[in-house]
Amino acid sequence: MTNYQWQIREQLTANQPAISIRELLQRQWLLPNRFVHYLRSRRQVLVNGKYHPMNTTVHPGDQVMLQFKGDEFRHPGNNQYIPTRRPKLAVLYENRDLLVVNKPRGQKSHPNEMGETGTLMNDVAGYLHHQAYMVHRIDLQTSGAVIVAKNPVVVPILDRLISQGRIHREYLALVEGQIKGSGEWNWPIGNDPSDIRKRKVNGEHSQRAQTFYQTVKSNSEYSLVDLKLGTGRTHQLRVHLEYSGHPIVGDPIYNPSSSAKMYLHGYKQRLVVPFSNQKITITAPLPDYFSQDLVKYHLE
Repeated sequence: MTNYQWQIREQLTANQPAISIRELLQRQWLLPNRFVHYLRSRRQVLVNGKYHPMNTTVHPGDQVMLQFKGDEFRHPGNNQYIPTRRPKLAVLYENRDLLVVNKPRGQKSHPNEMGETGTLMNDVAGYLHHQAYMVHRIDLQTSGAVIVAKNPVVVPILDRLISQGRIHREYLALVEGQIKGSGEWNWPIGNDPSDIRKRKVNGEHSQRAQTFYQTVKSNSEYSLVDLKLGTGRTHQLRVHLEYSGHPIVGDPIYNPSSSAKMYLHGYKQRLVVPFSNQKITITAPLPDYFSQDLVKYHLE
C-alpha cells in the first residue's frame, strides 16, 4: 500500500455548484497546475473513495480526498526549522491546514542561517511538533498577525489568495507629525543603491506599491494610523510613511533620529480559509507597551 505524507479530505457543501473535478481543484480550490498534474497522473484524487477522470462532475456532499507523497512540492526539504522546546507562542487562530500567530516585536520571522534558532518559525515548529511552512513574513521590529501553513499543500493556495488581494493585512502605526483623514499612496518602491538594507521610492528596479491609510487619532506632533496593504513590497509601509514625511516612531532604518522602539503592529488579518473559502477576521491585540505608550504621545 502506498504511503502518503499528506492527505487532505474535504466534504463538499450543500451549495456546491456542479463543476468538474478539474474545475474544483484549479478554479475553486486554487491548486497549482503542478499539483493537479500529479493528482491526475498518479490517480491521487479520490471522489467518494474512487478515482474518476478529471472531467467528472462533483456534487454536494461528495467526499474528495487529495493524496501527496511529498515529491510533488518543489522544495520539500527547505523548511527544516529546529523546533523550540516549550515555545511561548500566541496562537490567534488554528485549523487543520494553518495557524495565525501573534509575533512579538524584536523576534525574527525565520532563520537566515543553517541551525539558527529563536525565530517565529522555530517556535511554530516546536508548537506543532512537526515542520512548519512560511507563507509571509513581517520585519524584525514589527509585531502582529502572521499566517503559517501546517502543510505544503496550502502554501501556494495562500500565496495566490494574497497576490489576488483576497487576504488583507491591516496595521497600526504611530508616526511623526499630523496626518489627517484617509487616502492612498501609490509610490513605486525599489532598492536603495546607497544602503543594501533599505528600500526607497523610485529606487532601482522599482515595482508598483499601494498603501491605503486612515487616521485613527492625531495631534500636532504624532498620529496613530490604520494601514492596509494593497501590495506586499519589502518595507512598504515604512518606506511610504517615511516618503510622506511621517516616518514611524522608533523606525531604526527610516527614522534613525528617533530613540524609541518601533511602533508598527499587524493588528488584523482578513483571512480566506483554503478549501472552504470561508472569510474570517482575526485580530491581534495591541502589545501592552504600544497601548500604554499612546498615553505618553497623547493619543489615548
